[in-house]
Order: sequence, then structure tokens, then C-alpha cells
Amino acid sequence: MELSIIIVNKDTPDITKKAIESALQTIKEVEFEVVVVDNSSFKENVIKPFNEKVKIIKNVVNRGFGNACNIGVRNSSGEIILFLNSDTVLFQDTVDVAFSFFKKQEKVGALGVRQLLENGKLDAGCKRGFPTPLNSLYYFLGLSKIFPNSKRFGAYQQTFIDEKDVVEVECISGAFMLIKKDVFNLVGGFDEDFFLYGEDVDLCYRLKQKGFKNIYYGKVSFLHYKNKSGKNDIKVLESFYNSMNIFYDKHYKNKYPFVVSFIVKMGISLKKFIAKIRLKKVLSKNG
Repeated sequence: MELSIIIVNKDTPDITKKAIESALQTIKEVEFEVVVVDNSSFKENVIKPFNEKVKIIKNVVNRGFGNACNIGVRNSSGEIILFLNSDTVLFQDTVDVAFSFFKKQEKVGALGVRQLLENGKLDAGCKRGFPTPLNSLYYFLGLSKIFPNSKRFGAYQQTFIDEKDVVEVECISGAFMLIKKDVFNLVGGFDEDFFLYGEDVDLCYRLKQKGFKNIYYGKVSFLHYKNKSGKNDIKVLESFYNSMNIFYDKHYKNKYPFVVSFIVKMGISLKKFIAKIRLKKVLSKNG
């Protein structure tokens, strides 16, 4: 088997089915299977078999996105893995072209493609730098918007890179991530300390540490609906900011003076506090 597509379903069967169908309809030149890891909480929300290429792993205890992806890989047959979010739709040639390019690369870690939102605009998360204290500061101060062509100020979202370019970057998105199974296993798979968010950044970081290249391939694209699962959820918000803390403690805490770490931690706590207030207001308005 050339390719295994790993999709995690969490109580969104209709959305997940669209993602699967887009793979079945658009991939023409690659031998592939789809492995669905069903993290659903409710029986009526599970995915039911509907194609011989689709393998469903049922009754999985929800221990986070990374854990589910690791389970999917262990139950896959492909030499290459594509991690694909459930809230995505593949376009014609997206996988065929990206897969063909990926196979020809040497010392490649992960590869991502151009990620489009529902409004047709680029989802900036598909090509990123690592969230160092300085990169994060420039981003939160809005300097990347003021100086988009600056490699310093635009480092976090790589705003200086044309969205249709093909280039090595520090980090690509886990919404569409091609990686060789043996490379994935070599670096230990996804770190399951990250329950939701941050596991893709952490994986890319460890790939770079091992000397692999992460590639952004902007010649093809896919649609990412984004936030269709868990939107306006306090637990999801908690996971997002918890992941920031986990990543910083794992990779940066011992590289920076205490005062820098203190400022970073305070900044994360403040943003989390503000985000929770805003979310609670939204939830109260919606009853």
C-alpha cells in the first residue's frame, strides 16, 4: 500500500464523511486506504463503513487528537501517511500531485500544501515558523501585518513566502500532513501530552532536530472548514492554551532566562483569561 490517510472523527460524522468522499473521488494515481479513528462520544455519531477502501477503528477512548492519530498509524498499511483533518475537502489532484512531489524528495520530514478557508483566503497556519518568544511577540504585536515582507517580523506566519511557492519551512499544518511512516515512527509519533493543538508543531520541531526538512508545497490546495468540531467550547480553548505551555516547557524553557519564561507564561495566561471572558459572553448570548 502506497498511502494511508488517517482521519480522526469526533462526533462529526457528516463532515468526516465529506472528507472521506473527497479523497475517494479525487485520488486517481495513488494506491491508498482511509483509516478512520472514531473518537466519538455518542453511538449515533460514529462513522459507518461505506467503501472497501475505508477502515474504521471504533470505540476508541478519547485521549486526544495525537493519541488517535498514533492509533491510526499503528493500524495502517501504507508506506506514507497523510494526516487529514475531518473538516477538510480535497480538490482534484491535491493528493496525486503532492504525493508525486513528496516521493522524490530526499531527507524530507513532513509536507503540507496550501490551505484555504471557506472565504477562499489562505489559512496562515499551513506555513509557519516555530513560536519562539520573539516570533510570538512580533506576531501578537501585529508587526507581521505591518511588515509582511520582513523575514524577522513575519517569521511566525512566514508572511514573506508567496502562498503558491514551494519552499522549506519550519512547520506545516497537521490538517494536511504527508510523512513517511518510518520517519514518523523514528521520531516517536505525536506526543500525546498534547491533547488538542500543538502536536503538529511539536512533531515538526522534532523532525528538524533529527535533520529532516519540512516542506510547504503551495502548487496545490484543499479546503479547510476549520473549527467545525468543538467551536465555542471551553475545553477546546483550554487545550489550545495548555498546548502553548507544554510546547514552551518542552523545547524553550531551558534555553531562555527565567525572566523571559516568566513573561511568556504571563502572556499565555493573560491571553487565555481574555479568550475565556470573550467565549463566555458568546455562550451567554446564545443561551
